[in-house]
Amino acid sequence: MATDFTEETAADAVTESFAPSTNPRLREILTSLVGHLHAFARDVELTIPEWETAIDFLTRTGHKCDDDRQEFILLSDVLGMSMLVETISNRKFGVATESTVLGPFHVVESPVLELGANIDLVGGGTPCVVTGRVVSVDRTPLPGAKLDVWQANDQGFYDVQQPDVQPRTNGRGLFTADSNGEFWFRTVVPSPYPIPTDGPVGELLIATGRHAYRPAHIHFIVTADGHRPLTTHMFVAGSDYIESDTVFAVKKSLVVDFAKVTDPAAAAKWNVAVPFRHAHFEIVMQPGS
Repeated sequence: MATDFTEETAADAVTESFAPSTNPRLREILTSLVGHLHAFARDVELTIPEWETAIDFLTRTGHKCDDDRQEFILLSDVLGMSMLVETISNRKFGVATESTVLGPFHVVESPVLELGANIDLVGGGTPCVVTGRVVSVDRTPLPGAKLDVWQANDQGFYDVQQPDVQPRTNGRGLFTADSNGEFWFRTVVPSPYPIPTDGPVGELLIATGRHAYRPAHIHFIVTADGHRPLTTHMFVAGSDYIESDTVFAVKKSLVVDFAKVTDPAAAAKWNVAVPFRHAHFEIVMQPGS
């Protein structure tokens, strides 16, 4: 172990303190982290007040977390880390559907629903029918695939943000694809919305001159036997902020047209009022455990 702690030896002093029994992967991660962290501090010549401010920021970020809100996920999102880790961990191969961030509001177990059910428990907003199919990369249908779906309402709020307005589990559903890998459900067209800005992450956005908005979207977590789980979004084409998502999650392949439908026969088929919107989303799963 280094005996003279200087700017040049600081990182080595820390990494050499790790016991030989340290898990190899943990050693690899911490060695890189310490090296980059120390290099960052030297590069910007970090001052003690600045480091104390950073510690205070992280402390307040932790205090803002509770069962319904994860401020650290928000921080990871706005710094681009969530999307970077997601992209590294789920590199797209061929025609497989691209992954995106989980987001901070997947905090309630979605209710198990039959195909065709309406996840909008409040009413209001533009009715919407979402149809789709879950297939493997060779286009083989994946019957029995599970789809955990959640979204904000037409005003841009999730159920956990409005416990006195929305029933818990509003905008959420757990569906099972049919024998052809197909799924469908009813909802309302979601709205763009700002991520919560009443905490440290909001302060960071203000300090850096950034907006807090996300384009309209619906979240999906999809699982199928013999395939890698997929966390993704379906973004509403033409939505505000589609080119400037504050958490960097938009991918062009995930932008879907929510077509306006005025045909009464189509409305009767899906048991919705006219006019309504129809979005179709094919989800291509990547084989693997």
